[in-house]
Amino acid sequence: MGCSSRCHSIQVLVAAHFQGPGWFWGQGWFRRLLHKPKPSSVESLKSSHSASSSPSSSSSSSAKSSSSSAGTSLATSSISLSPVSAVDISASHSPRWDKSYDVCICHSEGDVELVSELVSYLEGQPESFRCFLQLRDAVAGSAVVTELCDAVQNSHCWVMLITPGFLQDPWCRYQMHQALAEAPMANGRTIPVLKDVDRKDYPRELRNIYYIYMALKEKSFRQIRDTVMRYLQELCRSSTKSME
Repeated sequence: MGCSSRCHSIQVLVAAHFQGPGWFWGQGWFRRLLHKPKPSSVESLKSSHSASSSPSSSSSSSAKSSSSSAGTSLATSSISLSPVSAVDISASHSPRWDKSYDVCICHSEGDVELVSELVSYLEGQPESFRCFLQLRDAVAGSAVVTELCDAVQNSHCWVMLITPGFLQDPWCRYQMHQALAEAPMANGRTIPVLKDVDRKDYPRELRNIYYIYMALKEKSFRQIRDTVMRYLQELCRSSTKSME
């Protein structure tokens, strides 16, 4: 199927899926999230990090995440972040700034509240991770399909919040396929997160990628943060080596 016809079909599904947005506006937490001030440009964010970051603060954080065998939860054993504290991911020359977002989160409509908490957590970190939240960051008047596909292409990492609603949503699966097409080698950019889903229902397309099982929300948020941080560290280290 051609790209234009496939996008048209998805537009029809998305239009049907996102009916009734008034519910979100009635939620106080969502209004607060939408009105959260964002940096006016990448340059302003780079400047703020350059002024506040230092090697000592970078080396003082030794966060940990969890890992196990493929297709199983990451909550059984711990591993440390890559020892690349000398690399400042927020430096003005960092390849982090080559993309508009650090994280794009793919989720179903029913999981907006949980996703908003995750976004607030990531954006509130010292690194000020840049997150794409559809109902906040999509450009008014633009096609939903175009906006979300652009968000995938312009993000370093993609968090797949796999819930029962995700599995039933054809658009979530479409966005998952877009992310896998963007980085088919599973090099740390795709981050599956399972919540209220049995292992047997884990999408077959992701079976070769480790996932995070969300039992404790706070712990899972830290794991997601650590995974994004690790990828950005490795990206900066690879860029530094290529320049030597």
